[in-house]
Amino acid sequence: MKTTNRKIKYGLTISVLLWITAALLSLCIGSIYFTPAELLSVLAGKAGSAAQGILRYARLPRTLACLFAGAALSCAGAVLQNVLANQLASPSIIGVNAGAGLGVTLCCAAGTVSGWAISGSAFAGSLAAVAVIALFSCRIGASRTTVILTGVALNSLLNAVSETVTVLAPDVAALSTEFRVGGFSAVTYTRLIPACMLIALALLLLLTLCGELDVMALGDETARGLGLPVRGFRILFLVLCALLAGAAVSFSGLLGFVGLIVPHFVRILFGSESRRMLLHCIFLGGAFVALCDLVSRCIFQPFELPVGILMAVLGGPAFVFLLIRSKGGHHHSD
Repeated sequence: MKTTNRKIKYGLTISVLLWITAALLSLCIGSIYFTPAELLSVLAGKAGSAAQGILRYARLPRTLACLFAGAALSCAGAVLQNVLANQLASPSIIGVNAGAGLGVTLCCAAGTVSGWAISGSAFAGSLAAVAVIALFSCRIGASRTTVILTGVALNSLLNAVSETVTVLAPDVAALSTEFRVGGFSAVTYTRLIPACMLIALALLLLLTLCGELDVMALGDETARGLGLPVRGFRILFLVLCALLAGAAVSFSGLLGFVGLIVPHFVRILFGSESRRMLLHCIFLGGAFVALCDLVSRCIFQPFELPVGILMAVLGGPAFVFLLIRSKGGHHHSD
């Protein structure tokens, strides 16, 4: 028992250290380099105004955006996989991100670009996508693979509607090019702060519901036998997933595969106990996105590759690997 507890503590310590390292690298490395000492000096207000401006209004919000988006999308993916009983589920694959993207696109088309309006629209869009998937899976008793394929179809449909809106409203198209790919180069505190508040609230609620999430992972019949109101908690968890994904998409754009890759490898390395899994997803998800963003902005300097492209390159093969590993879900179709 002591050995197990020690392994858990060591694993979480490694995740936290990786998270801190990724954050520091993201803050220090870029078109202008800061040493850790210079970083502290700038944060303390002792450096020149140019360095302060770069760090405080470009590098710091970008790093915070990476950490919060990674945590939100990773945890949303982990919870969706439990609630839908399918390890291939993630916000980007089953249409949750696309729903949030449509909400943001409609909000911009209406001429409203305030932080709270963007976050609220993204949440509404992601919630609508989650509701469609949940109703479909519950009403017709679809298999796990069918749910994923339905989500892929919904994802394409919602993206098509977003593209239609941008064609009809050229001003929105100019604003949403990077948003559709996914990236952090234009992130601002105006969009970031409201979304981060929503993400923090949703993560805190999820961490208080880890016991119920573990019970739901046992299956509906077992959960009901243990006295858990399955339908109510499923709705609650799906709403929290929509809140996480919608808030993240509101400032990061349509980042793909974060909610698929990170939870899967967390399960392999640290097990599937919900509290442990969510904590690791918070730190490793944030570190993963921050490091991907760092590579994307440095690999072709002075040009910047949108981080969503890099994640698509990494996530596509990972999804195929998981699909083959699960053998298309044929052993889990009932």
